[in-house]
Amino acid sequence: MGRLKDEVFFQTLNDYFNHYLPVQRCASIHTIKAYRSAIHKLLEYILKKKNIKLNEVGFEDLDYETVDSYLENIVKEQGLSQKTRNHRLNSILSFLSYAADMTPEYMIYHSNISKIPKQKVESKAVEYMSEKVVHTLINQSDTKTKKGIRNQFIMILMYDTGARIQEIINLKVCDIKLGKTPTVMLFGKGNKTRVVPIMEYTVSHYLNYLQIYHKDENEYSKKPLFYTKRKNIIQAMSDDNIRKFLNQYADSARKICPEVPEKIHPHLFRHSRAMHLYQHGMDLTLISQWLGHSNLETTLIYAHADTDQKRRAIEKSMGKNIIGEIDIPKYIIDDEDILKKLYGLI
Repeated sequence: MGRLKDEVFFQTLNDYFNHYLPVQRCASIHTIKAYRSAIHKLLEYILKKKNIKLNEVGFEDLDYETVDSYLENIVKEQGLSQKTRNHRLNSILSFLSYAADMTPEYMIYHSNISKIPKQKVESKAVEYMSEKVVHTLINQSDTKTKKGIRNQFIMILMYDTGARIQEIINLKVCDIKLGKTPTVMLFGKGNKTRVVPIMEYTVSHYLNYLQIYHKDENEYSKKPLFYTKRKNIIQAMSDDNIRKFLNQYADSARKICPEVPEKIHPHLFRHSRAMHLYQHGMDLTLISQWLGHSNLETTLIYAHADTDQKRRAIEKSMGKNIIGEIDIPKYIIDDEDILKKLYGLI
């Protein structure tokens, strides 16, 4: 590869992905991966369209016509959605905005691309499962086995907290606090954290799970809450593992309850819990906070509630809960030392 035609372009790219996004924006690895992929695919398109080599690319190649035709191509030729198109455009604009901040004379590139209109995306109806479906799914795990107890607790925790799958697999033992108001600390998009209350029935399943998978751990342990162990190497469970057993359970649950969707994914538990709370009368403001949504309207910023208020609102909204009807598996906590560790007494 020959000499770079536009060294500033590649240096800016490097700074953007390796410093700005991870350090200044505190963007998650998933956000960085998505932005990097968007720029990478744009560059591939430019190389093919203009018949040039990578070292010959510069800011001047990110002109209105080129970027607009690229976005049109991914929809008409590649069959991607308008939503994906808009995400790609946002990624490109984010990079050019950073470039303009670093080098003001590059503002012209951001200004030109910002004139490309975003396409209207039709909002889809929220997918969610009925309470009956959730209850049936959770009861498909074989709680006579350790793995079955683990899988059941994962489903219970996903439903009770409305957590995203990445938030679940990122959990450590120390992230769940037991006390007057038991809570779980979730680490969401953009490394944002939120504290969510968990119900008594979830605590009961949690204590049972700990006796099996974390018997020697105390409440300060940084060990992954959900993990796999291979060749004595412990690592956090992957989302693929969770998706796999969810669909296995869905197949068996469908024989009992035909309402079970053909495809089950972890996010369905989040949507379902939120919808059930709404249907039972929980205030939308509290639901938004509970879900960790950042785009609240300005008029709602004073409506924050502490975790105890949220807990009472959840209990009031749903009363007797579907998970509360699920029996705790046969493992019984009878070791006082475990309880003392959990509550920070030793």
